[in-house]
Amino acid sequence: MESEKIIKPANGYLMLTIFFLSFFGSIIAAIKFENPAYLIITFIAFVLSFGFILVNPNTSKVILLFGKYIGTIKNNGLYWANPFYTKRKISLRASNFDSERLKVNDKLGNPVMISTILVWRVTDTYKAAFDVDNYENFVRVQTDAAVRKLASMYPYDNFADEGHEEDITLRSSVNEVSETLEKELEERLAIAGIEVLEARIGYLAYAQEIANAMLKRQQATAIVAARHKIVEGAVSMVEMALEELNKKDIVELDEERKAAMVSNLMVILCGDKDASPVLNTGTLNN
Repeated sequence: MESEKIIKPANGYLMLTIFFLSFFGSIIAAIKFENPAYLIITFIAFVLSFGFILVNPNTSKVILLFGKYIGTIKNNGLYWANPFYTKRKISLRASNFDSERLKVNDKLGNPVMISTILVWRVTDTYKAAFDVDNYENFVRVQTDAAVRKLASMYPYDNFADEGHEEDITLRSSVNEVSETLEKELEERLAIAGIEVLEARIGYLAYAQEIANAMLKRQQATAIVAARHKIVEGAVSMVEMALEELNKKDIVELDEERKAAMVSNLMVILCGDKDASPVLNTGTLNN
């Protein structure tokens, strides 16, 4: 199996000087000496001009001779090689790819909209040119496939109330999910000689048909969690109040009055609205 081979053809500036001298010199000689035979040199110089190869920074030229791979020129500059060589340009620059928003199902079967941002570049020009049909299209298709697989591996969010509590989710575990996506893309794009520089989720949301229901569910979960904290704090405050009353011997409360006091304090501390005080001007029994 062939692999990438780096070559460095002849200096193009030297051949450019020879070309100008041969091309224009033969024309001048043909006119001066009135001999058309000099035009043969002009034709040869014209044919040799097709051998010039210009390589810009961070680009490469893959060289073929009648279908046979000769090598790859990666150093930028002006070169000259066999004029019958076929040259194919492949960029070595880092490229961004923002995938389309795909509708997929997460691990729990919920439909979500997801897209990814991929930063990649070609490192092996032989694989990019000959192991895949179109390496840019290959990147797009394999990225979509990797995103679909990623979405099926993790849930969108944690739902502990249904027994689906997960350590890693698409929404909260950004670093872990990105590492998994990068690894998956590296395995898929290695066949095309492409290096994955970075891969991250660019867009993530529930699909439109369940977005409102999931928003209400998230709000309900937040309210329940907040109430749980409020109740914990209220119980702690009631316990502290009873302990302080007993310690300082301010008033003696039997079990019935303790229960009433606890009930009133819990209502005040856990209620959504401000309490309306009631003054008792009689005895404790009234």
